[in-house]
Amino acid sequence: MYKTNIPSKLSREEFISIFGSVYEHSPWIAAQLYDAGIEQTFDNCQSLHAAMRTIVDNADRKQKLKLLNSHPDLAGKLAVNEVLTPSSAFEQTGAGLNNCSQYEFDEFQTLNKKYKDKFGFPFILAVSGYQRKEILEIFRERVNNEKEIEFAEALEQVHFIAMFRLEDIE
Repeated sequence: MYKTNIPSKLSREEFISIFGSVYEHSPWIAAQLYDAGIEQTFDNCQSLHAAMRTIVDNADRKQKLKLLNSHPDLAGKLAVNEVLTPSSAFEQTGAGLNNCSQYEFDEFQTLNKKYKDKFGFPFILAVSGYQRKEILEIFRERVNNEKEIEFAEALEQVHFIAMFRLEDIE
């Protein structure tokens, strides 16, 4: 249960302002949920996440691809130039991605390009609980996946990220 910002008590504008960034640069998810009707059952993190997840899962492939492409590269140019969303910056810093050695940074850049060229969207991992060496290992493995497997995995990671972000909202 949220202590403040109780979803069912918020105006549309308040709801989108608070929950619109749960899915990276995709306030349409919060807007669509609000427009469908916010009930008291959504006043806890798990139920709200499930409802938002359903909207994403029911979106067409083009919308899903746009959602995936709204995510930044890990240890990428946006991080270097400090133009990540506050949530992404916090998540990447927590995983130590801001402290890459030159070798690690170069490997991230190489993997980011290879991955994006192969799949058409950035590598996405809910980095909470991981450190950069583990992230690089996972990255090296996932870049070898088949396109449909990786599309599904990237969406699953987006849902994990959204859950972490919802848990951080009070």
